[in-house]
Amino acid sequence: MKMVHWTSRDLDILPDDGTRYEIIEGELYMSKQPHKYHQLVSGRIWILLQTRSLQTGSGEAVIAPGVIFSDDNDVAPDVTWMSRERLATTYQEDGKYHVAPDLAVEILSAGSTNERRDREFKLWLYSRRGVLEYWIINWMEQRLEIYRRDEAHLALHSTLFRDDMVQSPYLPGFSCKVGQFFEDITARRPPAAS
Repeated sequence: MKMVHWTSRDLDILPDDGTRYEIIEGELYMSKQPHKYHQLVSGRIWILLQTRSLQTGSGEAVIAPGVIFSDDNDVAPDVTWMSRERLATTYQEDGKYHVAPDLAVEILSAGSTNERRDREFKLWLYSRRGVLEYWIINWMEQRLEIYRRDEAHLALHSTLFRDDMVQSPYLPGFSCKVGQFFEDITARRPPAAS
């Protein structure tokens, strides 16, 4: 049985039904709309990154941009940050990025398939395509894993928790506590039963 090799052009014929479609090495990945807390964390990370970017003029953060590395590698990270220098080389008329962002952020969704896609396939893709730093956020455990470029690939640099400070050599002047990513969901969660 011959496997279908998906391309970016194939995405245009798929229904616009709220499903997120991504292609990694020609394989189609579909995911449902994420949990509300996933979206709140995504928005909070964007606000923190974009606020600092506007203050420094160093780049821009975007929520779920299309990143087309090649015709058969077309993904939508939850958040990206791209330096002014990279921005000058990437934007095209289709409104998508065509080079690797400096930072890609994925927020884990429930389910082993979703987690495997972010931890294995996207880590491999981002590493191969030149992303400088990759954050995997677990909003359920309020944890951040930072993968940073080490020569030719992304390697686990650190695992941070609520009270730890986030800083990066790729994000000029950016610094915050990991807990700030989760402020919107911490305020909304019902208290634990005693």
